[in-house]
Amino acid sequence: MTQYGYEQASEAAEFLKERMPFVPKKAIILGSGLSSLADEFTDKVEIPYAEIPHFPPPAVVGHRGVLVCGRLNGVETIGLAGRFHFYEGYPLDLVVLPARVLALLGVEKLIITNAAGGVNRDFAAGDLMLISDHINMTGQNPLDGHNDERFGTRFPDMSQVYSREMGKKAQEAAKSVGVKLQKGVYMWNRGPSYETPAEVRMARTLGADAVGMSTVPEAIAAVHAGIKVLGFSLITNLAAGILDQPLTHTEVTETAKQSEKSFVALISEVVKII
Repeated sequence: MTQYGYEQASEAAEFLKERMPFVPKKAIILGSGLSSLADEFTDKVEIPYAEIPHFPPPAVVGHRGVLVCGRLNGVETIGLAGRFHFYEGYPLDLVVLPARVLALLGVEKLIITNAAGGVNRDFAAGDLMLISDHINMTGQNPLDGHNDERFGTRFPDMSQVYSREMGKKAQEAAKSVGVKLQKGVYMWNRGPSYETPAEVRMARTLGADAVGMSTVPEAIAAVHAGIKVLGFSLITNLAAGILDQPLTHTEVTETAKQSEKSFVALISEVVKII
């Protein structure tokens, strides 16, 4: 039985409508170490997750746990500074609850960001990657179980999870602001442990360019609900086995901080033109 379904999403959406100055058509989910983009919003209202019905506060360093409604680069936008992860023990219907709340609020375009490990040997720490597609290696799907038609159809098409049209505009935006933008396939692994060198070699063989622990369930739920999705990974480190050094979450957050200027410039321009 679904614990976090349509009723819970509706309750959260109605709560937010009463507190937001306007209801934007665009939204951004900010991944590990990327919550600083929320500081760029103007005319904003900040609502802690702890106050939103059914939203638990994020427990991972680098996730602020605040919903921001305001203007980013002059565009009315919702920013979700932090997310809930499957590896934290949350059920997938809770992990994707924010995406479904955004759909009920009327959001039409969603940018999903994450911090990821680079599998492609041509990538470097600090690179930004446009997600062209994903590979789900967890064996889990947020659409398992009863399908509520109020969210979407039983068998949604996933041939274009990440909008090609918006992806082209994102590449144009990157050129206009002078930010190097890689492009590749993101692989979702459950975590919370980082991948082994053998698993990274497998990911590369299967066609992945980056690996991470989020994004895919939210993207699936958003597409199921009729939202167009655009995805970005900040390559915060090269995955295990590429460099002879251990991986840490501190490295992830530090690289995100160093890449902050490029990330803010790119996403601010993307929001404006998509």
